[in-house]
Amino acid sequence: MVEGELRGVIALDGPSGTGKSTVARRLATILGAGYLDTGAMFRTVTLAVLRAGVDPTDEDAVARVAEGVDLRISTDPVHQEVLLGDENVGAEIRGPAVTLAVSAVSAVPRVRELLKQHQWRLIDEVSSSCGGIVVEGRDIGTAIAPDAALKVFLTASSDARAARRTRQDAAEGRVSTLDATKQDVERRDKLDSGRVASPLQPADDAVWLDTTHLDVAGVLDQILAIVDERDLRGVAAGPGRW
Repeated sequence: MVEGELRGVIALDGPSGTGKSTVARRLATILGAGYLDTGAMFRTVTLAVLRAGVDPTDEDAVARVAEGVDLRISTDPVHQEVLLGDENVGAEIRGPAVTLAVSAVSAVPRVRELLKQHQWRLIDEVSSSCGGIVVEGRDIGTAIAPDAALKVFLTASSDARAARRTRQDAAEGRVSTLDATKQDVERRDKLDSGRVASPLQPADDAVWLDTTHLDVAGVLDQILAIVDERDLRGVAAGPGRW
């Protein structure tokens, strides 16, 4: 990957349906930066757990599966690929079975530690090669990149998030209803915010951005304005890991 404009890490956190993935990928593309979807990594481990016939709530068994997972993920925002072994599982990890189980698997401390180490390696590699990376997830600003140059916490009403998820499912050929999706969104909010290991919560110095009434272009405009206010294009990030 060639050197881009961004220097350092932008941490993009928030619950499901706030537009994190779309915003993060487009932001990384605009800035010539790398992109890391940490949620896809947890989903891939979850798929491996389900394929192994393991109960997602059995922490010891889940940890054993996670320790043997061969997971590779692209950091190119334009050409996304998630591999489990040699198999591209990018579509399967978005299915209902994985969606129902991913919060339980993500709550296992050993899983979070393994993936944290993997995420650190990827962030270091991309930061060294092209200067900057946009990382999205639920604990990026608090646990993965606490020294990020910019931390943004996206929010939106549960109704807006459910509507977005339902439209996304329909566009990608998955069957869902608005009511069922809203229930799932609220269920995941509760599980992700209540887990002991790296719960979903904003970093103390994160910029809050409510996307309920904003389209993707509007969100990008606001984040890019902050990027420029902090002079993060073409300059080194502040002190810290990155």
